[in-house]
Amino acid sequence: MGNGGFIYDKTRQEFRKVTHSIWHFVRMGLKYLVLTLTLSILYYGVFSLFISTDTERRLIRENRMYSKFYPSLEEKEKLVGDVVQSLQVRDNAIYTEIFGTGAPSAEGLNPAEILSVADSTRDSDIVLYADRKLTSLEASAARIEAGFARIFERMEDKKNLPPMALPLEKVSPAQTGASTGMKLSPFLKVRTQHTGLDLLSPQGEQVLATADGTVTSVVHSVKGAGNVVEISHDSGYRTRYAHLGDISVSKGQRVKRGTRIGTVGMTGNSFAPHLHYEVLRDTVVMDPVNFLFASVSPETYANMIFMSASTGQSMD
Repeated sequence: MGNGGFIYDKTRQEFRKVTHSIWHFVRMGLKYLVLTLTLSILYYGVFSLFISTDTERRLIRENRMYSKFYPSLEEKEKLVGDVVQSLQVRDNAIYTEIFGTGAPSAEGLNPAEILSVADSTRDSDIVLYADRKLTSLEASAARIEAGFARIFERMEDKKNLPPMALPLEKVSPAQTGASTGMKLSPFLKVRTQHTGLDLLSPQGEQVLATADGTVTSVVHSVKGAGNVVEISHDSGYRTRYAHLGDISVSKGQRVKRGTRIGTVGMTGNSFAPHLHYEVLRDTVVMDPVNFLFASVSPETYANMIFMSASTGQSMD
């Protein structure tokens, strides 16, 4: 028993030593781990405070830029919002005027659905549509080119030129009144057939022959078209000049392009001083504006066409 107790005590002491060694090792490991984590956090904090990475520097610059431009962006956003609201009001007014209902609202629409519908058109359909449009444009261009070729061919024959000169020395788009078609009469207050082009001008302004020809009619009247001169041209056209003040030519007289045939007046039923100018081919009433393209610039001619077509009231 004595030896057994001694061995037991010895074993117990050894076990305590081993346990104490293990616990000491664990504590040392924990201390080392805690110290390592603490130093790592400390080093990272110091590194973050004094040393910036490229990403951090870029983010800092972006934040500074955003803080600088944000006030102006707010103002622009408000301005855009006001413009959009104004467009919505105008759009609604247009729909109300034309269709008698308000404009359709885009609220509740899913942009993804709209894009999916827009993208649903097949590429082959787009190609076919573009090909048809191109063919149509090429045909139109060919017709226009052929028309210009005929015009230049006719212009080479100086004796048979259509009446393409201006009946006044100068004509601006602002002087262009109603052309042919149904126009509102200032006297009858109803729409009647207008057979010529109204050119507003002060009284006494010279009226000129628009092509070579022979005076076939001279009328002096205080009614209807007032004082009228009619010229028959070598090209088969006839021109009439109405509401003249005085007349400088006589029936049967031969005139050249640019010859003074009278002055602008207010004779007959004339709402204001103007020249009523007509162009006829045989008995067919032509639109005089179509013959003036060679006498004015393209821009002036385009504006004259717009004015003549959009003016709804004649001057006689």
